Amino acid sequence: MEEGTVIINFEDKMIEYDLNELDEIALAYAITIHKSQGSEYPAIVIPLTTQHFTLLEKNLLYTGVTRGKKIVVLIGQIKALGIAVKTKRASERLTKLTERLKI
Repeated sequence: MEEGTVIINFEDKMIEYDLNELDEIALAYAITIHKSQGSEYPAIVIPLTTQHFTLLEKNLLYTGVTRGKKIVVLIGQIKALGIAVKTKRASERLTKLTERLKI
C-alpha cells in the first residue's frame, strides 16, 4: 500500500486500486458460481455433492464450467453430476415481471 492505493498483480499485469475500491475485488479461490457470472478465471474447481442437491441444476453447472479459461475440474460424486445435468428447474421464473411493467 502506498498513499491510499493498493497495487495488485493479476497474472503479471499490475492494477492500481484506491482504498475505496477494494470492495470490488473478490478472491477468486473463494467465490461462488453466482458471483463469478460474467467473469473468467484461468482454473476452476467445482465441487459436486448430493448434500446440497437443491443447487444441482444444469444452468448453474453450465455457468460454472464456462468460467474456466484453461482448466475446469469437477470433484465429487458422479450421481451429483447426473442430477445436475438432468435438472432444469429454472426454466420458468415466477417473477410477475410482465405484470409489474404494465402501466
